[in-house]
Amino acid sequence: STQNILMWSEKVIEVQPTGPTTGTIVWEWHIWDHLVQSVDSGKANYQTSIVDHPELLNINYATTKDWMHMNGIDYNPILDQIVVSSHYLNEWYVIDHSTTSSEAASHSGGLSGHGGDILFRWGNPAAYNATGTRILNVTHDSHWIKEGSPNAGYLVGYNNRGVSNSQSAVDQIEPPLVGYNYTRTPGNAYLPATYDIRHACNGYSSNMGGSQQLPNGNMLVCMATAGLIYEVNPAGTTLWSKTTTGSVAQSFRYDDCYINNTAPAIPEITESGDTLYATSATSYQWYLNGVQISTATDSYFVPDVDGVYLVRVTDVNGCLYSYSLSYRYVALQNKINNVSSNQLNISVYPNPSNGIVYLKNVQSLKNYSIYVFNTIGENILMVKNTDQIDLSNHPKGLYAVSIVIPGYPTLNKKISITQ
Repeated sequence: STQNILMWSEKVIEVQPTGPTTGTIVWEWHIWDHLVQSVDSGKANYQTSIVDHPELLNINYATTKDWMHMNGIDYNPILDQIVVSSHYLNEWYVIDHSTTSSEAASHSGGLSGHGGDILFRWGNPAAYNATGTRILNVTHDSHWIKEGSPNAGYLVGYNNRGVSNSQSAVDQIEPPLVGYNYTRTPGNAYLPATYDIRHACNGYSSNMGGSQQLPNGNMLVCMATAGLIYEVNPAGTTLWSKTTTGSVAQSFRYDDCYINNTAPAIPEITESGDTLYATSATSYQWYLNGVQISTATDSYFVPDVDGVYLVRVTDVNGCLYSYSLSYRYVALQNKINNVSSNQLNISVYPNPSNGIVYLKNVQSLKNYSIYVFNTIGENILMVKNTDQIDLSNHPKGLYAVSIVIPGYPTLNKKISITQ
């Protein structure tokens, strides 16, 4: 921008708990790495056409200090993607979580192949100079409809002024998903052109608001500033309501299954020969490239094509889901004469180090694990799918690093910490 405007940036972080009040950031994404502008040709983010780059956010659109005001976030474990909503830009954004943090700062990598670029956006075509109707007018609570409910995979959000300036809406769309990406005709706005399903709310919430789509087809609506929570059936009939004193930012309905059952452990996938195996659970469902394989419901699966596999397991009563990380499978015959792990040219640097160590050439790998051992053989750290390890809280000395990559021999490295 040629204007001198103070603008707040936004970021998404994933935190691994290390204690009741502490945690480590294991993944992060910054919108400031994915900007575009058509004003200053001397800047690296310059493009002559904004509409041809919807994967980037136009820094000169609706500029103000509180520019985006992201207010809703949801994670899709099947796609390994994140959706966020923007109050002031009137859009929902989908980004790739399967990246490393360095890939998330770039334009390549991850299951989508596009790094941290925006994979899909919806609600306000003018934000990227596309022609179309703005559907979202102040939005909150973007999320996917979960498996087990009607229209699973749809994107949903609260549209504060969706019907009018005095009536809110909950809008649902079926995104144009193909694999891990979203289709768009060049030069045009992302489809759908308008909502697929709309619930006109029982009034208006001037700020905040959300919804929950239930397995029986009903929907719970929270109108935050109105202090109203209610449940409607698919016909739009209100079945239950509660009015509270003051604002209620969010509400959810938890059934007996959720309250009285322990969620199953996150499953892991291992490979032996030509077969993929899941850790023990009550029931199983396998997926290929984000699509359910309807007949694949055993604890093991023999793939017939290369691709990205994932398994879902349930608790003992079959009512709570847990999903594995994505696993990239390459058929045994395609591994013959493949490079060894040493030929992948993975290195650790700097070495010696003051405690922060980086891994080079791991960006294209998926589902790998890094183990760090001290001089007496104790495993002091285990992390997955990252290009950075932090040993700054450990004493100086020599450490062994083992990098376990599916389909390759374990790669062992030594590092010296000199802090």
